[in-house]
Amino acid sequence: MTSFIWSQETQQEKLEQRKAQIQQEIRENEKLLQSVKKKEKTAVNVIVIQSNKIKLKEKLINTTEKQAKLLSNDMYINQLQINKLKRELVVLKEDYAKMIVKSYKSRSEESRAMFILSSENFLQAYKRAQYMKQYTSYRKIQGEEIKVKSKDLVQYNDKLDVQKTAKKKLIAENEKERLALEKEKQEQQKLVNSIKKDKNKIAADIKKKQQEARSIDKQINRLIREAIAESNRRAALEKAKAKALANANLKAESKTTTKAETKAESKKMEREAAAAPVSSTKIELTPEAKIVADNFRANRGRLPFPVERGFISLGYGDQAHPVYKSLMIHNSGVEITTDQGANARAVFDGVVSSVIVLSPVNKAVMIQHGDFFTVYQNLSSVSVSKGEHVNRKQNIGKVRTNGETGKTIIKFLILQNTTYNNPASWLSM
Repeated sequence: MTSFIWSQETQQEKLEQRKAQIQQEIRENEKLLQSVKKKEKTAVNVIVIQSNKIKLKEKLINTTEKQAKLLSNDMYINQLQINKLKRELVVLKEDYAKMIVKSYKSRSEESRAMFILSSENFLQAYKRAQYMKQYTSYRKIQGEEIKVKSKDLVQYNDKLDVQKTAKKKLIAENEKERLALEKEKQEQQKLVNSIKKDKNKIAADIKKKQQEARSIDKQINRLIREAIAESNRRAALEKAKAKALANANLKAESKTTTKAETKAESKKMEREAAAAPVSSTKIELTPEAKIVADNFRANRGRLPFPVERGFISLGYGDQAHPVYKSLMIHNSGVEITTDQGANARAVFDGVVSSVIVLSPVNKAVMIQHGDFFTVYQNLSSVSVSKGEHVNRKQNIGKVRTNGETGKTIIKFLILQNTTYNNPASWLSM
């Protein structure tokens, strides 16, 4: 029972922590929402942020319901303990009352002495004396046990009262959140209705943005293929150098060629390695690069967000438009809405393989982690350079704020070789 209660308390603590985290996310979301509402032409953006806020409130309600359910379980267990203690106290008090009556009848020293002296022999007298001693001791123990159980009963009753109050508070919180959620949904619906007449304009805007996104994806794909080919060329060259050195040492020992011939042969092997075709779709990992890749893979689901604060406002893959569900948006990564002035940061140790200028106001950074690549798009400025080693959570640039919408969004991609992955499955949510 004790371990079960401890488990329940641990679950309550975890739920309380999760609730606090969700409430913090709601506060941050509200700040973003108010910031975006101040700008013009942002109805769709407001709906996106509002949708996230609605989801967070639904999570909060769900968490509070779980807390209330756990409290109900605790209250039930405590009530069982109270009922058990009451039964035990009744039995203890009845036994104690009988002992008191019996003790009263034989309370005089004379009657106790006569009880011992009337023994038929010494052994019987000894046993009677021990019995009297044990009887007195047992009576004291019974009295103490009644005190302890009475105290336990008071504590359990107090705990039950506290739990009842806590449950009432949780129910009231939930009701308040449900009303707030309903209000949010009504506001969102009004906003949706107000922009439905703009479907053609929105569809054209989506088409334009999708074309831009495809163009950027092509550029990133080309750069990744170049990075893979370059990595494979370096690996092939290192392998050729190692092989040439081994051959040179072998021939030096056998003294079958001159130093000049050995050097010429080594150079030839290196030229052949440099000229040989290499794969541009899959990195041939060196032992060192394999360690990096394995470490990156081992951190799936534990990578930090590429910004300190934010939420995923557009998921990976094909997504329905927040208003016109028939309009589909394809996303090769995830879009994370964050605070204005936020820094972009590396999610893992790696080497900067490219700094890309997508437009005068839009830059991207590509970081290699073995045969994995992470890409950070929509940066207004970059603070790293190609070939630079970066560490986990190191700032790599500033996330750009859109002057028209007021939104600050980073687009984040993860690829293994040339295969796109869903970043949400890699990030610690």
